[in-house]
Amino acid sequence: MTKLKRGMIVDVNLDPTLESESGKIRPCVIVTNDVYNERVPVIQVVPVTAWSDKKAGITTNVEIHPSKSNGLPKKSIADCLQTRPVDHSKRLMKIRGELSSAKMHEIDQALKIVFELN
Repeated sequence: MTKLKRGMIVDVNLDPTLESESGKIRPCVIVTNDVYNERVPVIQVVPVTAWSDKKAGITTNVEIHPSKSNGLPKKSIADCLQTRPVDHSKRLMKIRGELSSAKMHEIDQALKIVFELN
């Protein structure tokens, strides 16, 4: 298997879920650092969902435009409030691509808000 790296967009099976959790097979951004990604079977991801005006207005959502490098087919939102751990050996379906360092910086800023980090 390809090494998983921070900033990759991967398809993850998020089911089963409860209530308002993001579910089904969907693209997700890997946000754990590469040391953990190499050594630990559980990684932290941010689910990616379809773009909408409502979702775009939420401070902790990051807009992502489709590109060849990220593998997304349409304008999307990284929903940083829905961050969750997943066992990549069981839930990872495929690798789509990766985000730019500038887009990862936006995700980092959103995660700082979610987790009240400095």
